[in-house]
Amino acid sequence: MDSRIEYAETHRNKCAACFRQFNKLEHLVEHMRISYHSVHEPTCGICGKHCRSFESLREHLIGPLPKQECRDIFANRGCRFCLKVLDSPYSRRIHQERCQLSANTGLIGRFANLGIRDNLTIGKGPQVVALACKMVGGGSDGSLDLCARVCIIDERENILFHSYVKPPIPVTNYRYETTGLRPEYLRDAMTMRQVQRKIQDFLCNGEPVWKIRPKSGRARILVGHGLDHDLESLQVEYRSEMIRDTEKYPPLMKTSKLSNSLKYEIQTGIQDPYDDCVATMRLYMRMRSQAHKIEEYPLASDPQNKNNFASWRQRELERMSPDQMLAISRSDYYCWCLDSI
Repeated sequence: MDSRIEYAETHRNKCAACFRQFNKLEHLVEHMRISYHSVHEPTCGICGKHCRSFESLREHLIGPLPKQECRDIFANRGCRFCLKVLDSPYSRRIHQERCQLSANTGLIGRFANLGIRDNLTIGKGPQVVALACKMVGGGSDGSLDLCARVCIIDERENILFHSYVKPPIPVTNYRYETTGLRPEYLRDAMTMRQVQRKIQDFLCNGEPVWKIRPKSGRARILVGHGLDHDLESLQVEYRSEMIRDTEKYPPLMKTSKLSNSLKYEIQTGIQDPYDDCVATMRLYMRMRSQAHKIEEYPLASDPQNKNNFASWRQRELERMSPDQMLAISRSDYYCWCLDSI
Protein backbone atom coordinates (compact mmCIF):
# COMPACT_ATOMS: atom_id res chain seq x y z
CA MET A 1 0.00 0.00 0.00
CA ASP A 2 2.80 2.41 0.93
CA SER A 3 4.55 1.82 -2.39
CA ARG A 4 1.35 2.65 -4.31
CA ILE A 5 0.93 5.89 -2.37
CA GLU A 6 4.56 6.81 -2.98
CA TYR A 7 4.14 6.11 -6.72
CA ALA A 8 1.01 8.27 -6.87
CA GLU A 9 2.76 11.14 -5.08
CA THR A 10 5.79 10.92 -7.37
CA HIS A 11 3.54 10.86 -10.42
CA ARG A 12 1.66 13.89 -9.13
CA ASN A 13 4.96 15.72 -8.63
CA LYS A 14 6.10 15.07 -12.19
CA CYS A 15 6.43 18.09 -14.49
CA ALA A 16 3.94 17.81 -17.35
CA ALA A 17 6.40 19.48 -19.72
CA CYS A 18 9.92 18.14 -19.18
CA PHE A 19 8.86 15.05 -17.14
CA ARG A 20 11.24 15.88 -14.30
CA GLN A 21 10.08 14.36 -11.00
CA PHE A 22 10.19 15.97 -7.54
CA ASN A 23 9.87 14.53 -4.05
CA LYS A 24 7.77 17.45 -2.83
CA LEU A 25 4.96 19.36 -4.47
CA GLU A 26 6.42 22.73 -3.50
CA HIS A 27 9.55 21.83 -5.45
CA LEU A 28 7.46 21.20 -8.57
CA VAL A 29 5.76 24.57 -8.13
CA GLU A 30 9.14 26.30 -7.85
CA HIS A 31 10.33 24.45 -10.94
CA MET A 32 7.33 25.69 -12.92
CA ARG A 33 7.90 29.21 -11.58
CA ILE A 34 11.42 29.44 -13.02
CA SER A 35 11.31 27.10 -16.05
CA TYR A 36 8.85 29.07 -18.24
CA HIS A 37 7.57 25.95 -19.97
CA SER A 38 5.14 26.76 -22.78
CA VAL A 39 3.53 25.58 -26.00
CA HIS A 40 6.35 27.32 -27.87
CA GLU A 41 9.13 24.99 -26.70
CA PRO A 42 10.46 22.31 -29.09
CA THR A 43 8.41 19.21 -28.26
CA CYS A 44 8.87 15.52 -28.98
CA GLY A 45 6.18 14.37 -31.38
CA ILE A 46 6.15 10.92 -29.76
CA CYS A 47 6.12 11.29 -25.97
CA GLY A 48 5.29 15.02 -25.78
CA LYS A 49 8.38 15.99 -23.78
CA HIS A 50 9.25 19.69 -23.91
CA CYS A 51 12.89 20.59 -24.60
CA ARG A 52 14.54 23.97 -24.18
CA SER A 53 16.22 23.83 -27.60
CA PHE A 54 16.14 21.85 -30.82
CA GLU A 55 19.58 20.53 -29.97
CA SER A 56 18.16 19.08 -26.74
CA LEU A 57 15.28 17.58 -28.70
CA ARG A 58 17.72 16.02 -31.14
CA GLU A 59 19.65 14.51 -28.20
CA HIS A 60 16.38 13.14 -26.80
CA LEU A 61 15.58 11.44 -30.12
CA ILE A 62 18.90 10.35 -31.60
CA GLY A 63 21.61 11.30 -29.11
CA PRO A 64 24.02 8.97 -27.28
CA LEU A 65 21.37 8.13 -24.65
CA PRO A 66 17.98 8.64 -26.31
CA LYS A 67 14.66 7.47 -24.94
CA GLN A 68 14.37 3.98 -26.43
CA GLU A 69 10.72 4.12 -27.51
CA CYS A 70 11.12 7.57 -29.06
CA ARG A 71 14.32 6.57 -30.84
CA ASP A 72 12.71 3.50 -32.43
CA ILE A 73 9.64 5.35 -33.69
CA PHE A 74 11.69 8.34 -34.84
CA ALA A 75 14.06 6.08 -36.78
CA ASN A 76 11.06 4.79 -38.71
CA ARG A 77 8.93 7.91 -39.14
CA GLY A 78 10.96 10.97 -38.06
CA CYS A 79 12.41 13.73 -40.24
CA ARG A 80 16.10 14.14 -39.43
CA PHE A 81 16.02 17.78 -40.52
CA CYS A 82 13.09 19.39 -38.67
CA LEU A 83 12.61 16.53 -36.13
CA LYS A 84 8.92 16.20 -36.99
CA VAL A 85 7.30 12.75 -36.66
CA LEU A 86 5.19 11.69 -39.65
CA ASP A 87 2.35 9.18 -39.98
CA SER A 88 4.29 6.58 -41.98
CA PRO A 89 7.72 5.89 -43.48
CA TYR A 90 6.34 6.88 -46.89
CA SER A 91 5.08 10.22 -45.53
CA ARG A 92 8.49 10.73 -43.95
CA ARG A 93 10.27 10.16 -47.28
CA ILE A 94 8.03 12.63 -49.15
CA HIS A 95 8.34 15.18 -46.34
CA GLN A 96 12.15 14.98 -46.16
CA GLU A 97 12.49 15.63 -49.88
CA ARG A 98 10.75 18.98 -49.33
CA CYS A 99 12.22 19.66 -45.90
CA GLN A 100 15.91 19.35 -46.70
CA LEU A 101 17.45 22.77 -47.13
CA SER A 102 20.45 22.99 -49.41
CA ALA A 103 23.21 25.42 -48.57
CA ASN A 104 24.16 25.75 -52.23
CA THR A 105 22.26 28.68 -53.68
CA GLY A 106 23.42 27.74 -57.16
CA LEU A 107 25.19 29.58 -59.95
CA ILE A 108 22.25 31.90 -60.64
CA GLY A 109 22.31 33.23 -57.09
CA ARG A 110 26.09 33.63 -57.09
CA PHE A 111 26.28 35.38 -60.46
CA ALA A 112 23.41 37.66 -59.47
CA ASN A 113 25.42 38.70 -56.44
CA LEU A 114 28.56 39.71 -58.31
CA GLY A 115 27.38 43.23 -59.18
CA ILE A 116 26.14 46.18 -57.17
CA ARG A 117 22.42 46.08 -56.44
CA ASP A 118 20.28 48.80 -54.86
CA ASN A 119 16.54 48.14 -54.73
CA LEU A 120 15.93 49.68 -51.31
CA THR A 121 12.70 51.69 -51.32
CA ILE A 122 10.83 53.54 -48.59
CA GLY A 123 7.11 53.07 -48.02
CA LYS A 124 6.69 49.71 -49.75
CA GLY A 125 8.43 46.39 -50.24
CA PRO A 126 8.92 43.35 -48.00
CA GLN A 127 8.27 43.46 -44.27
CA VAL A 128 10.94 40.85 -43.50
CA VAL A 129 14.54 41.12 -44.75
CA ALA A 130 17.81 39.36 -43.95
CA LEU A 131 21.19 41.12 -43.69
CA ALA A 132 24.77 39.85 -43.65
CA CYS A 133 28.17 41.53 -43.80
CA LYS A 134 31.72 40.49 -44.58
CA MET A 135 34.55 42.05 -42.64
CA VAL A 136 38.10 43.02 -43.50
CA GLY A 137 40.74 43.90 -40.92
CA GLY A 138 41.89 47.28 -39.68
CA GLY A 139 44.34 48.48 -37.06
CA SER A 140 48.04 47.75 -36.75
CA ASP A 141 47.53 43.98 -36.52
CA GLY A 142 44.47 43.72 -38.81
CA SER A 143 42.24 42.39 -36.02
CA LEU A 144 39.72 45.25 -36.02
CA ASP A 145 36.60 44.21 -37.96
CA LEU A 146 35.57 46.65 -40.67
CA CYS A 147 32.50 46.09 -42.86
CA ALA A 148 33.57 45.89 -46.51
CA ARG A 149 30.60 44.12 -48.10
CA VAL A 150 26.91 43.97 -47.23
CA CYS A 151 23.92 42.11 -48.65
CA ILE A 152 20.17 42.33 -47.95
CA ILE A 153 17.55 39.91 -49.31
CA ASP A 154 13.78 39.53 -49.03
CA GLU A 155 11.69 36.51 -48.02
CA ARG A 156 11.90 35.10 -51.56
CA GLU A 157 15.71 35.29 -51.42
CA ASN A 158 15.83 38.11 -53.98
CA ILE A 159 18.72 40.54 -53.55
CA LEU A 160 17.49 43.98 -52.50
CA PHE A 161 20.86 45.50 -51.78
CA HIS A 162 24.42 44.40 -52.38
CA SER A 163 27.40 46.72 -52.18
CA TYR A 164 31.05 46.94 -51.33
CA VAL A 165 31.75 49.41 -48.53
CA LYS A 166 34.72 51.73 -48.14
CA PRO A 167 35.72 51.53 -44.44
CA PRO A 168 36.30 54.82 -42.59
CA ILE A 169 39.88 53.83 -41.68
CA PRO A 170 42.63 52.12 -43.73
CA VAL A 171 42.36 48.36 -44.32
CA THR A 172 45.44 46.47 -43.16
CA ASN A 173 44.21 42.92 -43.84
CA TYR A 174 41.77 42.09 -46.63
CA ARG A 175 41.37 38.50 -45.35
CA TYR A 176 41.23 37.34 -48.95
CA GLU A 177 41.05 33.63 -48.05
CA THR A 178 37.54 34.12 -46.62
CA THR A 179 36.33 37.42 -48.12
CA GLY A 180 37.69 37.24 -51.66
CA LEU A 181 38.14 41.02 -51.46
CA ARG A 182 40.96 42.99 -53.06
CA PRO A 183 41.87 46.68 -52.75
CA GLU A 184 40.38 47.54 -56.16
CA TYR A 185 36.93 46.34 -55.04
CA LEU A 186 36.76 49.03 -52.35
CA ARG A 187 38.48 51.86 -54.24
CA ASP A 188 35.24 53.32 -55.67
CA ALA A 189 32.83 51.70 -53.22
CA MET A 190 30.09 53.51 -51.32
CA THR A 191 31.23 55.15 -48.11
CA MET A 192 30.23 53.76 -44.73
CA ARG A 193 28.09 56.85 -44.12
CA GLN A 194 26.17 56.36 -47.38
CA VAL A 195 25.51 52.67 -46.69
CA GLN A 196 24.54 53.37 -43.07
CA ARG A 197 21.97 55.99 -44.09
CA LYS A 198 20.46 53.80 -46.84
CA ILE A 199 20.05 50.78 -44.58
CA GLN A 200 18.81 52.80 -41.60
CA ASP A 201 16.13 54.51 -43.69
CA PHE A 202 15.11 51.27 -45.39
CA LEU A 203 14.66 49.38 -42.12
CA CYS A 204 12.74 52.16 -40.38
CA ASN A 205 10.64 52.59 -43.54
CA GLY A 206 9.54 56.14 -42.80
CA GLU A 207 9.22 55.79 -39.02
CA PRO A 208 11.58 57.49 -36.55
CA VAL A 209 13.63 54.79 -34.84
CA TRP A 210 12.40 55.83 -31.39
CA LYS A 211 8.74 55.56 -32.48
CA ILE A 212 8.92 52.12 -34.08
CA ARG A 213 6.04 49.84 -33.05
CA PRO A 214 6.61 46.06 -33.00
CA LYS A 215 3.08 45.43 -34.32
CA SER A 216 1.12 47.26 -37.02
CA GLY A 217 3.97 49.65 -37.78
CA ARG A 218 5.82 50.20 -41.06
CA ALA A 219 9.30 49.24 -39.83
CA ARG A 220 10.72 45.98 -41.17
CA ILE A 221 11.70 42.80 -39.33
CA LEU A 222 15.45 42.24 -39.63
CA VAL A 223 16.81 38.67 -39.75
CA GLY A 224 20.44 37.63 -39.39
CA HIS A 225 23.08 35.81 -37.38
CA GLY A 226 25.20 37.82 -34.96
CA LEU A 227 23.37 41.02 -35.90
CA ASP A 228 24.80 43.01 -32.97
CA HIS A 229 28.20 42.78 -34.61
CA ASP A 230 26.92 43.55 -38.13
CA LEU A 231 24.83 46.54 -37.07
CA GLU A 232 27.66 47.93 -34.95
CA SER A 233 30.06 47.69 -37.88
CA LEU A 234 27.50 49.49 -40.07
CA GLN A 235 26.82 52.07 -37.33
CA VAL A 236 23.10 51.31 -37.66
CA GLU A 237 20.77 51.64 -34.67
CA TYR A 238 17.62 49.51 -34.64
CA ARG A 239 14.99 48.45 -32.14
CA SER A 240 15.62 45.05 -30.57
CA GLU A 241 11.91 44.21 -30.88
CA MET A 242 12.29 44.17 -34.66
CA ILE A 243 15.42 41.97 -34.74
CA ARG A 244 15.31 38.19 -35.25
CA ASP A 245 18.83 36.97 -34.50
CA THR A 246 19.41 33.22 -34.93
CA GLU A 247 22.44 33.49 -32.65
CA LYS A 248 20.27 34.58 -29.71
CA TYR A 249 17.02 32.68 -30.32
CA PRO A 250 16.62 30.30 -27.32
CA PRO A 251 15.40 27.23 -29.29
CA LEU A 252 18.58 27.46 -31.39
CA MET A 253 21.13 28.71 -28.88
CA LYS A 254 22.59 25.36 -27.82
CA THR A 255 23.83 24.59 -31.32
CA SER A 256 27.53 25.29 -31.79
CA LYS A 257 26.95 26.48 -35.36
CA LEU A 258 23.93 27.81 -37.21
CA SER A 259 24.34 25.03 -39.75
CA ASN A 260 24.14 22.20 -37.21
CA SER A 261 20.45 22.43 -36.38
CA LEU A 262 19.16 22.51 -39.94
CA LYS A 263 21.88 20.55 -41.71
CA TYR A 264 23.38 23.52 -43.53
CA GLU A 265 26.97 23.06 -44.55
CA ILE A 266 29.32 25.51 -42.90
CA GLN A 267 30.89 27.76 -45.51
CA THR A 268 34.52 27.07 -46.24
CA GLY A 269 36.92 29.10 -48.34
CA ILE A 270 35.58 32.41 -49.67
CA GLN A 271 32.33 33.21 -47.88
CA ASP A 272 29.44 34.94 -49.61
CA PRO A 273 27.12 37.23 -47.57
CA TYR A 274 24.27 36.23 -49.89
CA ASP A 275 24.60 32.63 -48.70
CA ASP A 276 24.52 33.84 -45.08
CA CYS A 277 21.35 35.82 -45.79
CA VAL A 278 19.66 32.82 -47.41
CA ALA A 279 20.62 30.51 -44.53
CA THR A 280 19.25 32.80 -41.84
CA MET A 281 16.11 33.68 -43.82
CA ARG A 282 15.28 30.00 -44.38
CA LEU A 283 15.84 29.28 -40.72
CA TYR A 284 13.63 32.19 -39.69
CA MET A 285 10.87 31.11 -42.09
CA ARG A 286 10.97 27.59 -40.66
CA MET A 287 10.71 28.86 -37.09
CA ARG A 288 7.92 31.27 -38.03
CA SER A 289 5.87 28.56 -39.76
CA GLN A 290 5.58 26.39 -36.61
CA ALA A 291 1.94 25.73 -35.70
CA HIS A 292 1.71 26.50 -31.98
CA LYS A 293 -1.43 26.92 -29.92
CA ILE A 294 -2.62 30.54 -30.06
CA GLU A 295 -2.73 32.26 -26.66
CA GLU A 296 -4.18 35.69 -26.03
CA TYR A 297 -1.22 36.63 -23.82
CA PRO A 298 1.69 34.35 -24.79
CA LEU A 299 4.57 35.91 -22.84
CA ALA A 300 5.43 35.59 -19.17
CA SER A 301 6.28 39.30 -19.27
CA ASP A 302 2.73 40.27 -20.29
CA PRO A 303 1.05 42.11 -17.38
CA GLN A 304 -1.83 39.63 -17.48
CA ASN A 305 0.57 36.80 -16.57
CA LYS A 306 2.67 38.46 -13.87
CA ASN A 307 0.83 36.70 -11.01
CA ASN A 308 0.52 33.24 -12.60
CA PHE A 309 3.11 31.81 -10.22
CA ALA A 310 3.19 34.51 -7.58
CA SER A 311 4.39 33.36 -4.16
CA TRP A 312 1.13 34.44 -2.53
CA ARG A 313 -0.63 31.81 -4.71
CA GLN A 314 1.53 28.97 -3.36
CA ARG A 315 -1.29 27.00 -1.71
CA GLU A 316 -3.54 27.41 -4.73
CA LEU A 317 -0.76 26.26 -7.04
CA GLU A 318 -0.07 23.20 -4.90
CA ARG A 319 -3.70 22.15 -5.35
CA MET A 320 -3.29 22.22 -9.14
CA SER A 321 -2.35 19.19 -11.22
CA PRO A 322 0.87 19.31 -13.29
CA ASP A 323 -1.23 19.77 -16.45
CA GLN A 324 -3.08 22.71 -14.92
CA MET A 325 0.19 24.38 -13.97
CA LEU A 326 1.52 23.88 -17.48
CA ALA A 327 -1.65 25.45 -18.89
CA ILE A 328 -0.94 28.75 -17.09
CA SER A 329 2.82 28.72 -17.73
CA ARG A 330 4.07 31.13 -20.38
CA SER A 331 7.23 31.57 -22.45
CA ASP A 332 10.08 33.84 -21.38
CA TYR A 333 11.03 34.56 -25.01
CA TYR A 334 9.16 35.86 -28.06
CA CYS A 335 8.42 32.91 -30.34
CA TRP A 336 8.83 33.77 -34.01
CA CYS A 337 5.58 31.99 -34.84
CA LEU A 338 3.89 35.08 -33.37
CA ASP A 339 5.12 37.09 -36.37
CA SER A 340 2.59 35.22 -38.53
CA ILE A 341 -0.42 36.13 -36.38
